[in-house]
Parts: sequence; C-alpha cells; structure tokens
Amino acid sequence: MSYNILFAEDEPGIRNVTAAFLRKQGYTVDAVCDGEEAEWAIMKNRYDAVILDIMMPKKDGLAVCRFLRERYDVPVIFLTALDREETIVEGYEIGADEYITKPFSNAILLAKVNALINRYRGLVVKNGITTLGEVSIEPARRRVLVNQTVIPLAPKEYELLLLLVENRNRILSRTQILDLVWGADYEGYERTVDNHIKKLRIALGDAGEHIATAMKAGYYWKE
Repeated sequence: MSYNILFAEDEPGIRNVTAAFLRKQGYTVDAVCDGEEAEWAIMKNRYDAVILDIMMPKKDGLAVCRFLRERYDVPVIFLTALDREETIVEGYEIGADEYITKPFSNAILLAKVNALINRYRGLVVKNGITTLGEVSIEPARRRVLVNQTVIPLAPKEYELLLLLVENRNRILSRTQILDLVWGADYEGYERTVDNHIKKLRIALGDAGEHIATAMKAGYYWKE
C-alpha cells in the first residue's frame, strides 16, 4: 500500500533525491521547502509520517512540529545538522519520535519511517511475521493465523485481508479495493468485493468481526 509522507527540507538536492527514493519505495510524498509550506500541507492533508528538517526558512522544524502536534498524532522524524543536546531535548519534548543527523542514509531513513508507522498503527512485526491482535500474517509463506491456528485463505482473500490490515481504521471503497487487489484493469463488478468480504469474515471466525462495513462507503478493519 502507499502511505502519505510529508517531507520538509530546504536543500533542493536532499529534498529531490530523498523524495524520489521514497516514491520509488511506494510512498506518496509531498516535498516542501520551508516551514510555512509544511504547515499549509498539514492543514490540507493527512499524513502517515512527517519528516522535518530543523533549520528551514520562514518557520523551522521545531515550530512546525508544535503546529502539527496541536492537530494530529503521527510519527515525526527530525533531520538535523545540529548535535546540540538542548536542541535534541527540545525536539523530543515537543513530540519528535526520531532524530537523524545529516548526512544520512536513505535506507536508514526508510527503515525508521516504516518502523514508526507500524508502531503508531499498532502492528508488531517480528521475524517477518506481522501481528495485529489475534491475527498474524506471514508474508513469506502467504499464511494467516488466528490465535495461532492456521486459517486457509484463497489468494484474493489473503490479499484482501492484507490490504485491510495495512489500512486499518481507514474506510476503503469497493472501487479502491478492486483496484488494489484485482488491479486497475479488472472489468468485474463491485459485488465481487462483497462476496470476498463475506468469505473472509467466515474464514476468520470471531476475528472476522474486525471487518466493518461503512454504509454506502466501503469496508475497513476495526481494531
């Protein structure tokens, strides 16, 4: 799935290269060059993670983080060339989750972003197994367990479950589900989604209660 990332960095080289790297990994990235643009973006959009350079024109990253924390609870990573203890402490006090010192590795940034999003969303990922409550998913084996019991699922049911879990508490329309599970070129009907949701709920037993219906809107995984 694609998570939405806000990346605020005033150095064009870092901003363009890092944003391109994150997009290549499947993220949707809004890249802005100063603190005021970052605040405008925060007011218009909802993000799964926010990456802020501390030293930015107009408003610095600390000010943007304060602005953000008054509105939303999302992971915040600071990028900084500063290593002053008081700056780092202030950042954590106002709600930063991670600091990364420049120059930095995009691979490390990606790992931290993934880990923070998973933590905020309640997922536990250990030894390649993703666990959410009583449901565990082993992507390498395309295997699902409920309360440690293996649940046989058809391929599309597995993909549907994975999509709902990764987007938990977010309503997905039938059209979105068709595009993401069956592909944009699929020419079937939205009723296909309803049928697979019904089968998935039955297969999951009591855990199927997590799959909620949003009337006339779609489906979501309810924690």
